[in-house]
Amino acid sequence: MTDDVAARATAAFRSAYGGPPAGRWAAPGRANLIGEHTDYNDGFVLPFALPLRTVVAAAPQPGDTWTVCSELTGDTVTFGADDVAEAGRVAGWGAYVAGVAWALREAGHAVPGARLAVASDVPLGAGLSSSAALEAAVLAALVDLGGLDLPAERRPRLAQRAENDYVGAPTGIMDQSAVIRCRAGHALFLDCRDESVEQVPFDLDAAGLAVLVVDSRAPHRHADGEYAARRASCERAAGLLGIAALRDVPADGLADALARLDEDETRRRVRHVVTENQRVLDTVALLRAGRVREIGPLLTASHASMRDDFEITVPEIDTAVEAALAAGALGARMTGGGFGGCVLALVDAERGDAVADAVTAAYAERGFAAPGHVTVLPGPGATRLD
Repeated sequence: MTDDVAARATAAFRSAYGGPPAGRWAAPGRANLIGEHTDYNDGFVLPFALPLRTVVAAAPQPGDTWTVCSELTGDTVTFGADDVAEAGRVAGWGAYVAGVAWALREAGHAVPGARLAVASDVPLGAGLSSSAALEAAVLAALVDLGGLDLPAERRPRLAQRAENDYVGAPTGIMDQSAVIRCRAGHALFLDCRDESVEQVPFDLDAAGLAVLVVDSRAPHRHADGEYAARRASCERAAGLLGIAALRDVPADGLADALARLDEDETRRRVRHVVTENQRVLDTVALLRAGRVREIGPLLTASHASMRDDFEITVPEIDTAVEAALAAGALGARMTGGGFGGCVLALVDAERGDAVADAVTAAYAERGFAAPGHVTVLPGPGATRLD
C-alpha cells in the first residue's frame, strides 16, 4: 500500500511545484488493540501500526514559509512565521501541519521553510489516527530537512502538543506514540504516565491469525463533546478519590473506590477505566507468552465495558461486533474514541473475508450504510522512505 501512496505523493509534489521532492516520509494510521480512554488517565494502552499510511513528499524552500498541498482535498495552504507564532492562526487540515512547525519552534528548533505534498490511504474520521499520521510524517520531514536534533522518543510529546495546543484537540499521548514508535510484528505497550514503552511480540502471521478492521461508516455523533465529557468525568472522579489519576486505582481496590463515589454514572466511568487497564496488562502477559489466540475474550470484554460502562458505542459499532463474533471471530471490540469509527476483530487468517461478509450482511439487515473493511498485520512506525 505504501508504494502506491508514495507514488501519489510524488506526483502531487511534481504537479504543485514543478520538480521532484528531496525525500518522502511515511507514518501509519494506528489501531488500538486494547486500552481505550485509559491514556489520559495515566494508564496503559496497546496500539499497533497499520499498513495504511500517510506519505509526505517534501523539499526545503527559503525563508520562514511553508506550503502544503493535499491530494485528498486538492487544496494548497501557505503559512508563514506569523502564522506559527501563535496557536490557532491556521485553520482546517492545514492546522495539523502548521501545528507541527509551531511546536518545533516552541521547543527551540530552527524549523526550515518547506514545500510539502500529502497523500494518504488512512481513512479520515474512522478513529485510525489520520491526524497523528499526518503530524508524524510532517514532523519527520521537517526534522530531516532541517537537520534537527530530535530523537524518536521525544517526538510523540511534541506532535501531541501540536494537536492539543495548536489545533485544539484534547488527545492523549497514545496516537502520536503509536504512529512514531511502533515496530512491525509488534504491539506497543505504552505506560502513559512515564511514557515508557515495550515492543510486545504480536506475530499474527505466525499464529495463522489476522486483524479485521471494519470501518463502521457511522457518522461521529457528538464525538468531540462526549470525549471531553468523559475525560472531565474521569478527572473529577480522581479528584473525589484523592488520587492523581484513575491509574492509581488498582483492580483489587476497585470495589472500595466505587463505594466512595455517589453517582452511578461516575462509578461506571471509573469501573471501565480500572478494568480496562487490567485487561491491557492481561493481554500483554498473554502476548509475551506467545498465547495470541487467547486474547480474544479480553477484546470482547473491553467492548462490553465501553458499551455499558463508558457508553461510547453506537448501533453500527455494536452490530459489527456482534456479527463478527457470531461469524467466528475470536474477539472483537470498538477501537478509538467512540461514537463511530472502527471495530477490530481477531480472526483466523482464512476467515477474514467470511467474517467481513457477515458484518456486511448484518448491516444490510439493519438498514445501515455498507461498512468498509481491510485485513491487516502490524506494521512499522514513521520512517523516511528515500
